[in-house]
Amino acid sequence: MRTSAQLLSMKGRRVIVTGAAAGIGRAMALRFAEAGAELLLLDIDEAGLTQTAAEVGRLSSRVTTQVVDLARKTQIDAFWSHFEVDLPDTLINNAGSYPLRTYLEVDARFLEQTLRVNLESALWMCQDFIARRKEQGGVIVNVSSVEAVVPFMDDLIPYSVSKAGILALTRALAHAYGKRGFRVNVLVPGAIKTPGTQRLRKAAVRRLDVDLMKTGYHFANRLALGRWGEPDEVACVALFLASDLASYVQGAAVPVDGGFLSS
Repeated sequence: MRTSAQLLSMKGRRVIVTGAAAGIGRAMALRFAEAGAELLLLDIDEAGLTQTAAEVGRLSSRVTTQVVDLARKTQIDAFWSHFEVDLPDTLINNAGSYPLRTYLEVDARFLEQTLRVNLESALWMCQDFIARRKEQGGVIVNVSSVEAVVPFMDDLIPYSVSKAGILALTRALAHAYGKRGFRVNVLVPGAIKTPGTQRLRKAAVRRLDVDLMKTGYHFANRLALGRWGEPDEVACVALFLASDLASYVQGAAVPVDGGFLSS
């Protein structure tokens, strides 16, 4: 019987983390590096990727970065075309955007961009991953949001739709490809102190946006743990799901939300 440490170890594993330039993605990169993984970090933000790679480099020298606009399928396909051997065995679809717009002002371009970044990027990344690994199997961890389950902000309707799609994608892939050796699960974070959520909170105060501040107040009151979470707390659960500790976890949606969904 392998020890818990051995089951959690990512030594010998090659892991892709999308949206790795900041926030949850950067925290994931650090945790996976600490566990011994070789990392391939993707993001559109080159400066942020460079900073993440520098931090990861203190834990592991096995890190590669690539600037990819995941809203463009052509760039996703180009990324995968480089792999002939040594295919990554783990895919973490973390990339996403957090766009605010009143529903009645949402136009086709805004909706299309939101869906491309938050939903279609994960769909195409999973497709290439599965197509190339075929019978080798692999591990996929997607990232959704509590907004997909309990919408709370009025100006996030396209975002909620995109993240609900991530839940459906995860369950469908888990059902279709589990017997072929693919484990597919999804994280459902909420109330995490990322650069995006911090900017939103500061903007509400700066603009004296009473409605947004009121929403934030009620949101915080639903947190059973009484506090916002750190990106690393999401990263730790991602590491668990990707590791052999979670070898019998399939098609699961795992909240990392301080109790928001249970309140």
